[in-house]
Amino acid sequence: MRALIATLLSLALTPPALAQAGPTAGCSMPQAPILSLDEVASVSPALARYTTGPLLGELWKRPDLSPRDRSLATVAALIARGQTIEMPYHFNLALDNGVTPAELSETITHLAFYAGWANAMSAVAVAKDVFAARGITAQQLPAAEPKLLPLEPVAEAKRAASVQETVGPVSQGLVDYTGELLFHDLWLRPDLAPRDRSLVTVAALIASGQVAQVPFHLNRAMDNGLTRAQAAELLPQLAFYAGWPNVMSAVPVMKGVFDARPR
Repeated sequence: MRALIATLLSLALTPPALAQAGPTAGCSMPQAPILSLDEVASVSPALARYTTGPLLGELWKRPDLSPRDRSLATVAALIARGQTIEMPYHFNLALDNGVTPAELSETITHLAFYAGWANAMSAVAVAKDVFAARGITAQQLPAAEPKLLPLEPVAEAKRAASVQETVGPVSQGLVDYTGELLFHDLWLRPDLAPRDRSLVTVAALIASGQVAQVPFHLNRAMDNGLTRAQAAELLPQLAFYAGWPNVMSAVPVMKGVFDARPR
């Protein structure tokens, strides 16, 4: 047992090491924490045990959510919460798990609108070094002004009417930006699929405790192809990366969405 513990505590993976190693084929879970386990154990032996057991040994292996989707959700949570210390590792892991450079870039852009410009800029500061270390060039990233996906007129008309009714009496400027920038532009950018935009949006909302916005975006996510099982599995993933209280606060809201939708 002592030998096993010593072996675990000697695993010292840092983000630069991951970047130099390149993609890991078939990666389905993190291979080690952002800090070496002996560094974690020097402060909290129990946290080191939870890291090697429930987090790395179990959570990332669970079914119903692919490693790629778990990476997208985790990246969204880190960006939404401004937690830059783990971003290098998880940006690299996302790329190893099948998230393309364009999709990671577009996730950061998307979350500028849902988590704030400062949090997105913090993510940019980390991602630029990850991209440089992996030799990712501008040619692999989304265009600033790509050809947009087609707008779905019926759903958009319903959304616009609802926002005008509820937000218009308070701030017409917010109504205008919501329509013009978010739903007539951002959500139509082609380098992140609508289903994945919805996934990172729901993950960011839960991670930042913004549960009032979850019903609209969870319904949109499921309309965009996120299954109920996948949505449910976001909760244990986010519990570890955003904390149990944020996830527990989202449970009744998600239950309401699930109950209202046909099975």
